[in-house]
Amino acid sequence: MVTAHAAPRAQVLVASNRGPVSYALKEDGSLESKRGGGGLVSGLSAIGSDVESVWVCAALGEGDREAVRRGVGETGVRMLDIDPAVFSDAYNGVANSVLWFVQHMLYQTPLEPVFDAEFRRQWASYEAYNRAFAEALAAEAGDAARVLVQDYHLALVPGMLRSLRPDLRIAHFSHTPWAPVDYFRMLPDDIARQLLRGMLGADRLGFLTWRWASAFAESVAGVLGADEGEWVGSPGGEGRVFFRHGVSGERAARETDLAVHPLGADGDFLRRRAHEADVEERMAALREQIGEGRRTIVRVDRTELSKNIVRGLLAYRHLLDTHPEWRERVVHVAFAYPSRQDLAVYREYTEEVGRVAAEINSVYGVPGWTPVVLHVQDDFARSLAAYRLADVALVNPVRDGMNLVAKEVPVVSDSGCALVLSREAGAVAELGDDAIVVNPYDITGTAAALHAGLSMAEEERAERTKRLAVAGTAVPPRRWFLGQLEGLGG
Repeated sequence: MVTAHAAPRAQVLVASNRGPVSYALKEDGSLESKRGGGGLVSGLSAIGSDVESVWVCAALGEGDREAVRRGVGETGVRMLDIDPAVFSDAYNGVANSVLWFVQHMLYQTPLEPVFDAEFRRQWASYEAYNRAFAEALAAEAGDAARVLVQDYHLALVPGMLRSLRPDLRIAHFSHTPWAPVDYFRMLPDDIARQLLRGMLGADRLGFLTWRWASAFAESVAGVLGADEGEWVGSPGGEGRVFFRHGVSGERAARETDLAVHPLGADGDFLRRRAHEADVEERMAALREQIGEGRRTIVRVDRTELSKNIVRGLLAYRHLLDTHPEWRERVVHVAFAYPSRQDLAVYREYTEEVGRVAAEINSVYGVPGWTPVVLHVQDDFARSLAAYRLADVALVNPVRDGMNLVAKEVPVVSDSGCALVLSREAGAVAELGDDAIVVNPYDITGTAAALHAGLSMAEEERAERTKRLAVAGTAVPPRRWFLGQLEGLGG
């Protein structure tokens, strides 16, 4: 049973694993705060100071937990000090090692997944983690408040919150793809049903593309079936699409809408930031590494398994093999920023990226030409510098909910760039007409696309880049956030 605050006031609430602020514990015992960015931060600020809002998030590190214990924090942010062991099981054991792998279809199925007693123990932590968020939201929310729950970490929250506060208007947004129903059904049957029912506790479910929304609808139909309700409308069609609960049961009918909100790049911010002094400094350093007069193939990614960096490097190697005229005339600028290094499979993948890059340099490099310029230390200014220098942008994920890099590069490119884009990225729905679309598993096809991009006439490349920039900034972060909020009415 939740004990609400004496006078719940918040009319707009956001729930996400990571919040808008983080804290670091300094050597002298003081706390240092760092403000985050992104669509949720800018979107929440857009609703105005006259609307009471609260952001509920998890304490992610010792600095955050100490801030909670000391009662330090920003107005409008409620940070949850969840037991570190519970958080680790929920975040690493389930969210990142199971749900992420299912939605991105990353499992090597002859050996994995294995849903054993250890998984069940971790799943109990995932439930507890979601319950902590639901109880905090229930306590903070005013009457008939609007609640925006974000992503796969919190898939159970809508259903839990619905049972605690049926008066609330609840949305859930998925930033990942959604797996085809046959792949989704690798999850244990009861877990798959619990996830879907948890999400269907929302009034509105948001996805980045209709492809992912349609896959979710097929999962509901295949896993829950007609006994729990029916879809009205056709996913991908022009009309309203919603799931009517309890059609054949005794419960009163309730509806969950499906909606699509494609997230775009913040064009104004990127254009301004890309011309600041630190970016100019990084550009000068990169030009020196690249060498005078050479073309560039640029990629900027985290070493996330789904980003497909290794196959991108192999495609570049194949380009050098099959089109030797590009040797000493092109450099692959690859920024691969380490991600989730607390998981062994990610550490191994990061090492493989470095190994393949070093091998290409060893085989093909000559004095004065380094074929691959690899950077692994995160540096946003350097990323923007690479965007500006790109002749070809390589974005080849095996699966991606959207991929903002594909939208960002054309916005700040100095001379226009060809975009080589995976057909498995959500961004292809908006950018596909002006990108060179590839099968991310096809090394030879990707190499051919890189050659086509490098060979593209300057005028065509410039025109495509303009259209890509317009499409990529059509729904900037503030509008994306407000679209979710307005979809709940009020």
